[in-house]
Amino acid sequence: MTTQQERQHPEAPEQIEPQSLNDYLEVMTKAVFQSGMSWKVVNTKWPGFQTGFQGFDVAAVAAMDESAIDTLVADTAIIRNRRKIVATVHNAQKLIELEEEHGGDIRNYLRSHGDLEATIKDVRKQFKYMGDVGTYYWLYVTGEDVPSWDEFCSRSH
Repeated sequence: MTTQQERQHPEAPEQIEPQSLNDYLEVMTKAVFQSGMSWKVVNTKWPGFQTGFQGFDVAAVAAMDESAIDTLVADTAIIRNRRKIVATVHNAQKLIELEEEHGGDIRNYLRSHGDLEATIKDVRKQFKYMGDVGTYYWLYVTGEDVPSWDEFCSRSH
């Protein structure tokens, strides 16, 4: 029997056990660049993203300057959207900041809101290009407690 989620998303993303803030940045960046694009395009170009964003080393990405951003904008191995590249640098900086504010563990930030709606609202405020679906994806892949996709899609707005 095929569920609605499987029909809509035949390849549900694998969940990971994040080993560092770098893993959170990588999953978030995939959500950012997927917005408005097909998963196939994003997945095909993902090796280029991993190289261009230095293996998603959060400190290295957070330190990227205008010259490094210009280099990525010219790199055909990735999706060359300047605003999303700039957002990734911002998001790396914000991950570092929030981790420091929450006792050195980003999970403390993610779990500090009480419920999914409050978490989504704050993620949208703190990070760039993170909407409801991108935030759900980020939380799901990084192993946070979220409802099933069907429950998430049927929630009231």
